[in-house]
Amino acid sequence: MTKALVTALLLLAPAWAFNVRPGRALSRPRDFVKVESAPTIKLTGAPVAKAGGMAGGTAARWAKSTKQVATVGPASNTLEMLEKLFMAGVDVFRLNFSHGDHEEKAGLVKLIRELEQRHGRAIGILADLQGPKHRVGMFPNADAGTKVSLKKGQMYTFDLEDKEGDEERVSLPHPDVMAALEVGHRVLIDDGKMIVIVREKDADGKWVKAEVMNDATLSSRKGFNLPDTYVPGSALTPKDLKDLQLCLDEIDFDWVALSFVQEAADILQLRELMGDHPGKVIAKIEKPNAIDNLKEITDVCDGIMVARGDLGVEMLPEDVPMLQKEIIDVARAQGKPVIVATQMLESMIESPSPTRAEVSDVATAVFDGADAVMLSAESAAGKYPIEAVTTQQKIITNVESDSSYREQLQRRNRLLSRTFSTTDAITEAAGKVATQVRAKAIVVFTLGGTTVSRASRSRHSVPVFAATSVPATARSLSLNWGVDSILLQDTDFEQDDFDELLEKALVGLRAKGVLKDPSDLVVVTAGFPFGVPGAVNNLRVLSNAGAKSWDESLVHGH
Repeated sequence: MTKALVTALLLLAPAWAFNVRPGRALSRPRDFVKVESAPTIKLTGAPVAKAGGMAGGTAARWAKSTKQVATVGPASNTLEMLEKLFMAGVDVFRLNFSHGDHEEKAGLVKLIRELEQRHGRAIGILADLQGPKHRVGMFPNADAGTKVSLKKGQMYTFDLEDKEGDEERVSLPHPDVMAALEVGHRVLIDDGKMIVIVREKDADGKWVKAEVMNDATLSSRKGFNLPDTYVPGSALTPKDLKDLQLCLDEIDFDWVALSFVQEAADILQLRELMGDHPGKVIAKIEKPNAIDNLKEITDVCDGIMVARGDLGVEMLPEDVPMLQKEIIDVARAQGKPVIVATQMLESMIESPSPTRAEVSDVATAVFDGADAVMLSAESAAGKYPIEAVTTQQKIITNVESDSSYREQLQRRNRLLSRTFSTTDAITEAAGKVATQVRAKAIVVFTLGGTTVSRASRSRHSVPVFAATSVPATARSLSLNWGVDSILLQDTDFEQDDFDELLEKALVGLRAKGVLKDPSDLVVVTAGFPFGVPGAVNNLRVLSNAGAKSWDESLVHGH
C-alpha cells in the first residue's frame, strides 16, 4: 500500500474512530507494589508485536517504535484522563513549568507514578523549564486590552523607563537586551506579527529607536524574539532556578528540558546545578545561536527537542523543515533521542480531527527518524486530548508499516557521520544477527541507559529491550525509539551470576508475550564489567528454553 493511500485512509476515518480502542480494561487488576517516595515498579505490561508487521487494535499502541510525548494541563490532569492518554499512546508526560504552580506539578507526578504501578510499565516524566521570556512593558488600562496602532515606516522608541507606553514609546524592561541590541538588528514582536528594525541606539544603552516594518497593533506584555541578537547571561531565570529546585527536592522526574539554549555552557550550568541527580537533560533548539552551536550542544546534553514555535519565528519559516532534518541527524549520530514539537496537531485543540497538513507534518517527523513527537496545547488545554493522542498514534502506526519507512531509516543510517567504537560495532552486529536468525528481541543489559541509546539510534527491525535494575533508567528510556524495558527486581548486576540475569530477562520477555515457543531466539549484548557507561563487549544468542539450553536443531538453522 502506498504512503498516499495509507494517509488518505487515515484521513477518511470518521471522528468516532479516534476513540480509545477496546481490548484491555483500564482498571485491570494487578499485583503492584504501593508507590512510595522512591517507588519500585514491576514492569510487565501488554504483549508486544513488532517484527513482521504492525498489529491492529490496542496492540498497535504497544507495537509502535516512535514514542509520544503529551503535555499535561487542565484538560488532562486527572488520573482517569492520564490513564486514557497512556492507553491511547503516550509514553512520556510533559510538565510545562510556564503554567501552573508547584503543588499542581507535585500532584501530577504522584498520579503518573500511580498509573505506572497500575499498568506495570515505565512512564517517563519530562519537566520543561520556561526559560527567559522577553516582553515589552505596559500600556494604560491593560485590563481593557488597550492597543496602540503603529504604521509601516513609523519610528518607535523602546526604552528602560518604568512608565506606561503610548503611541511614541514603550518600556523594554530588559537591560541585558537593551545593551545587546545593535543598529540593524530585528525585533519580532508577538510571534512575528510585528517586525521592527533598530535604526538608532543611545550611547548609554538606555533606548533604541526602531523602524516599524509593517502595520500592526501593540499591547501590554507582548513577547518578542531577537533573531539577530546574542544576549549573554544564564539560560536559567530566577523562576527556573526555583522550579528546578522543586524538581530536585520533590518531583520524581526523568528528563528536564532547558529552553532557549544558545551554547553548550547553558547545558553545563544546568548539569552542575543538578549535581548527582539521575535526571537527564534535553536541550530545546529554538534560537539561531543554538543552530550555530548544535554539535557542541548535542555533545553535552542527553537529548534534543526541535522546538519549532520560536525556531520558526527567529529563523525563516521555509528553513525549518531542513533544520528539523539536520537536528534529527546530528542527534541520532550521537545516539541522543530527539523530540519534534510544537503545533503538530494544533487544529485539534478545537476540532476532533486534524487537517491534512498536520497529518503530513507528523508523518514527516516520523519519516525523518525522530524518536518522539509531542503534543502541547492539544493535550494540555484542548477539547479533544484523547483524539489528538490517538490520531498521532495512528499516523505513527501507518508510517511505520509502510515499506518505504524502513528503507528510508536505513538509508539515513548510512549517511550519518559516526565514529565506530567497539560498542558500536557489537551493537550493529547484534542487529544483523537478530535479523538473520529471526530473533524475537534484542536484550541490552544496562545500568544507566547509554548502551541502549546507542542501540536505539541504529533503528533495528527487531525490538530492543533494556534489561536494567534501575527504575530511573527504565523510565528515561521510554523516550528512545523502539525501546521497551524489563526491570529486573532485587538484582545486583555486579554480584549476580550472568546466567541468572539472562534467565530473569527471559522471564520478563515471556511476561510481555514476546517469547512463546522454546525455540524462540534472543540476541543479548552486555558490557563487562558492569557499570562502565557505554561499554559493550559481549554478544550472545540464546533460546527461550533457557540460558544453558541449546537445541541441536538450532545449529542447522532456525
